[in-house]
Amino acid sequence: MPRFSVIVPAYQVRAYLHECMASVLEQSFTDVELIAVDDCSPDACGEIIDEFAARDPRVRAVHLKENVGLGRARNAGMRYATGDYLVFLDGDDTLTPHALREIADRIKETGDPDVLVYDYARTFWSGETVRNVQAGRLTEKGPAPFRLDDRPGLLNVLMVVWNKAYRREFVERERFTFPPGYYEDTPWTYPVLMTAETVATLDRVCVHYRQRRRGSILGTTSARHFDIFDQYDRVFAHLDAHPELAHWRPVLFRRMVDHLSAVFLKRDRLPAGSRAAFLRKARAHYGRYRVRGVGVPSSNRLRHALVRLGSHRTYRALWTAARLHRRAARLTGALARGVRAAALRLHYGVQRRLPLRADRAVFAGYGGRGHGCNPGALEAAFRTHAPGMRTAWVADPEFHHTIPTGTRRLTPGSVAYWTALARSKYLVDNVGFDRRLVKRAGQILIQTQHGTPLKHMGLDLQDRPAAARGTDFAELLRDADRWDYCLSGNRHSTLVWERVFPAGYTTLEYGQPRNDVFQRATSADVARLRESLGIPEGAVAVLYAPTHRDYLRTQRTALDLERVLRRLGPRFVLLTRAHHVYGAPLASSGGRLIDVSDHPSVESLCLASDALVTDYSSIMFDYAGLDRPIVIHADDREAYEAARGTYFDLRAFPPGAIARSEDELIDIFATGHWRGSRSAQLRAAFRERFCPYDDGRAAERVVRRVVLGETAGLPAVVPPDERRPVPSAASRTPAATTALIPARTVPGVPVPGVPGAATEVAEVPVSFVDPP
Repeated sequence: MPRFSVIVPAYQVRAYLHECMASVLEQSFTDVELIAVDDCSPDACGEIIDEFAARDPRVRAVHLKENVGLGRARNAGMRYATGDYLVFLDGDDTLTPHALREIADRIKETGDPDVLVYDYARTFWSGETVRNVQAGRLTEKGPAPFRLDDRPGLLNVLMVVWNKAYRREFVERERFTFPPGYYEDTPWTYPVLMTAETVATLDRVCVHYRQRRRGSILGTTSARHFDIFDQYDRVFAHLDAHPELAHWRPVLFRRMVDHLSAVFLKRDRLPAGSRAAFLRKARAHYGRYRVRGVGVPSSNRLRHALVRLGSHRTYRALWTAARLHRRAARLTGALARGVRAAALRLHYGVQRRLPLRADRAVFAGYGGRGHGCNPGALEAAFRTHAPGMRTAWVADPEFHHTIPTGTRRLTPGSVAYWTALARSKYLVDNVGFDRRLVKRAGQILIQTQHGTPLKHMGLDLQDRPAAARGTDFAELLRDADRWDYCLSGNRHSTLVWERVFPAGYTTLEYGQPRNDVFQRATSADVARLRESLGIPEGAVAVLYAPTHRDYLRTQRTALDLERVLRRLGPRFVLLTRAHHVYGAPLASSGGRLIDVSDHPSVESLCLASDALVTDYSSIMFDYAGLDRPIVIHADDREAYEAARGTYFDLRAFPPGAIARSEDELIDIFATGHWRGSRSAQLRAAFRERFCPYDDGRAAERVVRRVVLGETAGLPAVVPPDERRPVPSAASRTPAATTALIPARTVPGVPVPGVPGAATEVAEVPVSFVDPP
């Protein structure tokens, strides 16, 4: 008896059926039977199913003699099912890699629940993938399994059959089947979830829900959309037959009204001349199943009025009145905004004529994000080394919680914001300053940048439109003309900045202030950070921080993170940090996979981790100053070079081992190369070139030079080989846990001045690495 019976009905999906069935049969979890039902499809679906059945004994081909529709085709498949759990998949959708393994593990972990609900993502014909907006409802935190009464918010997740796994004994005991007609999911999913004694969730995308360019069957014009009334009759009949479920009637009534109105308001669904009949029937259903005293959200009141009154004319009149009200509100708001903008311009002009305040400094980073990066380190240094200095930080309100209590909070565009820009002597940012800023005589603008450049920047993007994305290069130069100082962490950065931002500023080659914390943090700080992130004691924490891709419109996950963790073993933990331009995590947190995309301090994440995996991100230059292992995973070098370009070939001068594929990355960690002597040699050469001044006093040097006016006697730079950055947690592992792992060759090329660069030593001492 297999663990899963995957049932795939197929009708006119021949272009997608091969990919659908392959996604099931190529799962890493193989204890599965695939029941593919040819619903008398007029295209090649039947032949495709037979081809799969001939190649793989796990496939059962079922051919129906007549077209019966999606629901009854699923019923036909269920008659042949022998698995512990039923999984439904439409013929144009796919399972994600390792989905069945994750589902099986979660089912076992939660004690074989009646229903397991998992997540999905919409995949568009354009190539874009968008995760379900209700993904937060699938959190695995809290007791599990549970009943729907304990987490009614699950009903907000799309009510379809294919985002759940069902215990077959439960389905057969309760005699659940699919009805004929459109909207067949409705009388299945509601009764199943409400009846189930045990429900669990899996916070992982297991299904890619294809959004076809021509739409689905439900998007076609047909009188069969009237089937929705029969489907809700079946739902309420189930409630009548189970009095213990009567408390769900108000919820189902509201959802029915919303559903009926949605079908009516989509102009392409109902045939011409049938819309009035649909409304009359909707009104009858409203009266039949109405639950008095049920509150209706204000956003849905018009829809409920449409169904309750059964009059499209009345609805249009109410809708028009509401639209006119919104339009008037927008016009009033636009007028108010215009008046406010004019008043702010006048206020800013007046403030610019008042004296500068030499004891005021304004800081910002990443266009209104929270306190951090080089401006954050300088803000703290201003308060420490310049007595009496009063600082302010510009950030959007949602980031105000990251700003230290001793620092004033400024919201972009506010009166206080413009006052501070006009009156403060020092203005510090790591991206472009506000283009409306008028620099005054005596004001000092410090451009800190945000890392060492590997990828092309500034004017070097003029011939790279994919990366430039409409950059106004004239405005870029006008901004650079306002800078008084530009910070640099090394000679490489100095040469790049002065070429790509040509202007009259002074370069301060003093190091990266944001990296000062690496030399000052203690082991106790590292332990506290790891505890706050939920890293288990004794684990090896790997920070995975890829950069964004200019040649892709959506976030690209180059690694199957769950597979990487499984291959590395239980002692490894992955901290995943997406680039901030995407505004979405790389993966869902769960178990040993911890998403840290929203963490306010990347420096803290570096301190908490034991190794870094990245690609072309400038984080590698910062991390090198910690003297902890770095592994480069770059499987798209040609495409990245073509779109963005880099200032040097990372393969010729890497900070550690280089993996060109996921399997190579796994091998580097499994064999211990990530922290072997060869990796240490590469890192030392990289650190010497790119971290010459990162000795913990970079911010102090900037303040003494810019604010205190000291040109001589600045803190001497501590050479890299004399620095003692705080060690990682894994490096403090007792010798008893150290294992000798046979080494393999590390991809890479010789580095000038580093002997023996082509091969690894014969044996490498490795801690917390499971033998291969």
